[in-house]
Amino acid sequence: MHTRADDRSLGELFGDLVRDMGILVRQEVNLASTELTYKASRVGRELALLAVGGLVAYAGLLAIVAAVIIVLAAAGLPWWLAALIVGVIVAAVGAVLVQRGLAALKRVDLAPRQTIQTVKEDTQWAKEQMT
Repeated sequence: MHTRADDRSLGELFGDLVRDMGILVRQEVNLASTELTYKASRVGRELALLAVGGLVAYAGLLAIVAAVIIVLAAAGLPWWLAALIVGVIVAAVGAVLVQRGLAALKRVDLAPRQTIQTVKEDTQWAKEQMT
């Protein structure tokens, strides 16, 4: 426990300030690390879900595409034209889905906002202590 500030020398006060600032910096680094780890984990889960969902959907889509091409060809269209029509439609749908996925990822804020705020507060506190 510290004695009253009036009883300590300037050197002791400065030593306490340096020690406290060291502790504060370590705590800020730990906070930043924890916050970034959490956000990276969240993005990782979303990317894994996106990848697995994409693979499953791709397998189903291949079967549907083949069936639609067969139906169009059976209706009298040449095979190449049936495949071209289905391919263009599937590519357009795929482009829309990719854009939506990218937009969702862009909304994830990776900046350690809590750490930034506390560093600002700590800097202000340190300035006040020096004056």
